[in-house]
Amino acid sequence: MWDYTDKVKEHFLNPRNVGDIPDADAVGEVGSLACGDALKLFIKLDDAKERIVQATFQTFGCGSAIASSSALTEMIKGKTLDEALAVTNQEIADYLGGLPEEKMHCSVMGQEALELAIVTYRGGPAPTHGHDHAHEQEGEVVCKCFGLTDGFLRKVIEQNRLHTAEQVTHFTKAGGACGGCIPQIKDIIAQVLGEQPAPPPKKQEKLTNLRKMQLIQEVLENEVRPQLWADGGDLELVDIAGSTVQIAFRKACAGCHSSGHTAKFVEQKLRDMVSSDIVVEEVEG
Repeated sequence: MWDYTDKVKEHFLNPRNVGDIPDADAVGEVGSLACGDALKLFIKLDDAKERIVQATFQTFGCGSAIASSSALTEMIKGKTLDEALAVTNQEIADYLGGLPEEKMHCSVMGQEALELAIVTYRGGPAPTHGHDHAHEQEGEVVCKCFGLTDGFLRKVIEQNRLHTAEQVTHFTKAGGACGGCIPQIKDIIAQVLGEQPAPPPKKQEKLTNLRKMQLIQEVLENEVRPQLWADGGDLELVDIAGSTVQIAFRKACAGCHSSGHTAKFVEQKLRDMVSSDIVVEEVEG
């Protein structure tokens, strides 16, 4: 289970400023239900159109997404638009006393919504970051599953001083579905840090069937299930036939619209930590 601060728990259980503002001056909407997280931020300005007097939100996501959105609305009230625009995702996390690294994408989503709302209000081009708007972004789409471009990933890597592909996944979700973009993410990290791309990983050792099954069970139990538990979900290992692993999702994951992405995440985790030929199948169990 994630180690949440008391402030995160407080903002999740008693979120501030939930709802919409019918006559909002600025609105920023990011994410999509297909990706598992979505946030809509509403901003009301004073008569002089200089300061934020009210901010509310509607969100679909985990407890960290709710807490981050609640914190953001509290943080920006009373600020000018320029002051609000300067708020970073790390400041959102710090306001909450910190977030688990695996949940930092929730604070990034809040920053995206805020930036989108303000820039659009000012008449500028919408700074879309991915998901349902990949075709509108500048740069090359790196993560096709979530529609995230190299420009957006560079920005997050630079702002948060990220050094590994796993960190980039935690902050943006890039690479968290099929995992096919992980090599590109590593190259971008190397470019941002001014380093050469890391050499390809060594070839995995050949495993006996027994050892492969043992490792699969260990990875599912120690690396995958704890992440699902944190969002109220779970999975069950149904069968292992050679390199085919059959799983069934339970609790909140059962019937979830994004279970396909989750299955890809499980598959990539097993390929990285057990064997590159593993195929995960979701079955009714």
